[in-house]
Amino acid sequence: MKKIRTDILIIGMGGAAQLAALNAFDANPDLNIVIVTKALQGKGGCSRMVQGGFNVVLNSADSHEKHLRDTLKGGQYINNQELAKTLVEQATPTIKEMETRYGCFFDRYPDGTVHQKPFAGQSFDRTVHKGDLTGIEIISRTTEQIMKRDIRILEECRALDLLADTTGREIVGALCVDIKQGDFFVVEAAATLVATGGGPTSYRFFAPGPEKTLDGMGMLYRAGVRMVDMEMLQFHPTGLIVPGSVVAGSLLEEGLRGAGAYMLNSLGERYMQRYDPVKMERTTRDVMSRSSFLEMMAGRDCEHGGVDMMAAHLGAEFVEKNFPGMYTRCKLFGYDLARKPVPVSPAAHFMMGGAVIDTACHTSLERLFAAGEDAGGVHGANRLGGNGIADSCVYGRQAGKSMAQYLKQERGIPQADERQIEHLAANYLAPFARTSGPSPLTLRDELREMNWTHVGIARTEEKLQQAIDIIEKIHEEVLMVQLTGTGGRAYNMVWQDWIALFNMLDVSRMISASALQRQETRGAHFRLDYPKQDDRYGLFNIFLNRGANGKPILEKRPVALKYMRPTDVVN
Repeated sequence: MKKIRTDILIIGMGGAAQLAALNAFDANPDLNIVIVTKALQGKGGCSRMVQGGFNVVLNSADSHEKHLRDTLKGGQYINNQELAKTLVEQATPTIKEMETRYGCFFDRYPDGTVHQKPFAGQSFDRTVHKGDLTGIEIISRTTEQIMKRDIRILEECRALDLLADTTGREIVGALCVDIKQGDFFVVEAAATLVATGGGPTSYRFFAPGPEKTLDGMGMLYRAGVRMVDMEMLQFHPTGLIVPGSVVAGSLLEEGLRGAGAYMLNSLGERYMQRYDPVKMERTTRDVMSRSSFLEMMAGRDCEHGGVDMMAAHLGAEFVEKNFPGMYTRCKLFGYDLARKPVPVSPAAHFMMGGAVIDTACHTSLERLFAAGEDAGGVHGANRLGGNGIADSCVYGRQAGKSMAQYLKQERGIPQADERQIEHLAANYLAPFARTSGPSPLTLRDELREMNWTHVGIARTEEKLQQAIDIIEKIHEEVLMVQLTGTGGRAYNMVWQDWIALFNMLDVSRMISASALQRQETRGAHFRLDYPKQDDRYGLFNIFLNRGANGKPILEKRPVALKYMRPTDVVN
């Protein structure tokens, strides 16, 4: 099997991965860095899809304290406050470096200062953006800088599993597959960063691109990394309804709601009057998603099965000028965002939970780092819009600097466990030898529907217990899949979908087990059988590790309220 040795292995190529590579290189240009990405460089991932913008304190009337308060309030105070504080404080120098060092250029006021727009859940208009195509600006510019520095990129290659040394305590790289050829290879590294982005495509409606399949979190879990708050899965309230299309769930960002767009049910009511009469449609994502879902459950859904988003009253010229990406996307599917209501539904969007990290992005295993959506703790129970790409860029920057510092002392690579490599490769090839078995595509659809109905926006103990049993049943069937007749291994997308199922299943295990443990409603976690938030009970985090049988072992710990408590917030 081909082996590549490097100082730093970065898995992923979104905002976190690219900022990490750039900062590690700029800290020490002698470092050998390898990026492994399933996509073509600069063309995949969730960062590129960001429409809204990047939350950052730039105005003298704003403050890091205000941004931190908004972030903790949005996260319902189960955030890791040290991580949240680092996010808001380091966002300021990060965005300035992105403009001055990497060439990102954001919208301006007439006086030349950076334009900042309103986003839901914020006490100050602090969202920096490039129209409604902010992610494309960031990823296009940082990709150029990666190429300028001649950092090695392995395109259309997939990391399958993290590799441990013979002690099992240190991560020494990853087993990968070249999607183009179907061949395995190993990257051995002195430091490894997992920054694949989350991508909960394991639901009926989902916002990320279909190539996002929770790979990083699955790999982290199987490697034994400590995880946190996996019950906290954010549903974006306005995913586009496009029947029969893989782009169903594509987002209409909340900048629209911030500008004054509103939501209607089948009766033509602005139903947010029932759920948040003060903030209305500018409420946080968890409240907005839940409200739409409850309207749909109550039979007030529109004929398309969801609810309507109305922006026409803002004026067609205003919508077309200020939201060109969303307007064009809607037009592609026969909807006129500028003049008529558009059908939307909540869509699985973002994982607030993930690997436990410190502010330097170290995980619980030696030599292993995580950043962006693969890491947990920053956002608590609910991520504010605009804090996602900020998290990716800030903690990508932190990870790059941290790995460069780490490698001042640790440039050697311990010996990988060769038996682990052989065992993994054999398991990934096993379906090609079977002559009968279920279809991975059927099993994937079954998992998506089960997650939507049992582990989705509204949860109950009964449904979660059923989900845990169904997940194990699907896992048993996934182990019996046969791929005979699907062609060779080169560009075999059915094989790739089967591989993705293991990551989807492992993350579904974590979500359902954690959700069962939190017997209250908090942020994105809504329990129909425990519909109230209870701060006397619920100010804890749920940590977990993979048990020997593959199932999660869970532990609750009180939140460290280091900087702010719920009583510090004036409503």
